[in-house]
Amino acid sequence: MTDIFLLLSGILTGTMRVLVGLILIYRLLSTKRPNVRSLGLGLAGAVILTVLLSLLHAPDFYRMALEAVLIVACAHWLQEAEVRMSLFVGIFFEIGVSFWSFLLSAGLGVLLRSQDFLSAGTPAGQSALWLLHALLAGLVVWLSRKQEIDRKSAFRAVSAITVAGFLAVITLSEQRVLDIPDDTLYMWTILAVVLMMSVLVFNISRQYEVEKELARLKSEQAELLERDYTTLNRAYEVNAKLFHDFHNHIGVLRQLLTHEKYGEAVRYLDELQAPVQDLTATVWTGDETADYLINSKAAAAEAAGVRFQAQVEFPRRTNIRSVDLCAILGNLLDNAIEAARQVPDQSERTVALTIRRIHQMLVIKVENSFAAAPVQENGQLKTTKTGGGLHGWGLKSAQTAAEKYDGMVQANVSGEIFRAVATLSYQGMEDIHE
Repeated sequence: MTDIFLLLSGILTGTMRVLVGLILIYRLLSTKRPNVRSLGLGLAGAVILTVLLSLLHAPDFYRMALEAVLIVACAHWLQEAEVRMSLFVGIFFEIGVSFWSFLLSAGLGVLLRSQDFLSAGTPAGQSALWLLHALLAGLVVWLSRKQEIDRKSAFRAVSAITVAGFLAVITLSEQRVLDIPDDTLYMWTILAVVLMMSVLVFNISRQYEVEKELARLKSEQAELLERDYTTLNRAYEVNAKLFHDFHNHIGVLRQLLTHEKYGEAVRYLDELQAPVQDLTATVWTGDETADYLINSKAAAAEAAGVRFQAQVEFPRRTNIRSVDLCAILGNLLDNAIEAARQVPDQSERTVALTIRRIHQMLVIKVENSFAAAPVQENGQLKTTKTGGGLHGWGLKSAQTAAEKYDGMVQANVSGEIFRAVATLSYQGMEDIHE
């Protein structure tokens, strides 16, 4: 009877760990949300692993390793997670669970002065195990309901937990209630240090990914600004030449019109206008970030065969930070272009951007055609992009940025047009003259 109970307990705790692992990878690596298929496969795999390891009486090390591999496999194949980072999360998650299982068991054993808590085969040991997994169940519920997690706050919280674990295992080495081998305490002390380092390495890695993305955007911005400067300079030279030869051009046009050669006159005007057509098609708002984003996305839309229209009235010198404007405007335009380019009929591919200021309110509206209606999950739009990485953060990032300015991002479908509207409250800033 005891063996059956331990087997059922192992199955339930194993499925709980796999579930938490998949949710953590989804949250930490911004992968696709775990669906019924991925959860079902993960839980079925956990049951099979638990039964096999129980029959083979395998050590906990093999359970940890195989559970980590199972979590990574499900996350990679069904959530499109990157193997390297998901393996990193899976391995250290399993180490962390085992570490805190030991700490809770030892802590309860010291508190209640019972050696039984250190043995998983006893009722006391099972109570400590289930206390930990009850906490994991609460973590699953919290992560599932939490719409957005601040990375810095999460890093501080996890760092505090790992440091607390390190201090706890050091404290255990000084207790005399339980008979814990020195080798065991030494092993868990080393793993506590490894866990602290893993949290730091993970945070540095994610920060590097974000900075690399920002560096790429800065590089593209610099290239675009250089191109725009070259275009503007060339246009000024063309205008100067046109002005210098103005009386000659007027004379030629007058001669053509006098002889009723209207077609030739129109062609002559087209030739005069050609050098500055590129300049007139460029959007100039006075804000470098807005100019960069709008013009670069217009070029991307043109390359994708999407007709791009922009009507922009942008206030100059506001408290809206460039990084927040990039998160809002860039992500909305990216989503619109991605959806429009999937429309089979190229003539129906459209993206329209409208920016208006109403008193101290900035309204950014992006409208686009689409091939299939957007998917909603839990009342929120779901990304259709693939490939893992940072996909799926677009609208979340835009919403988070808008909230900094007491604003919001709303989306709806009207007929065959998808519309996303961001509203921001801004404050003007005085020019600073040196």
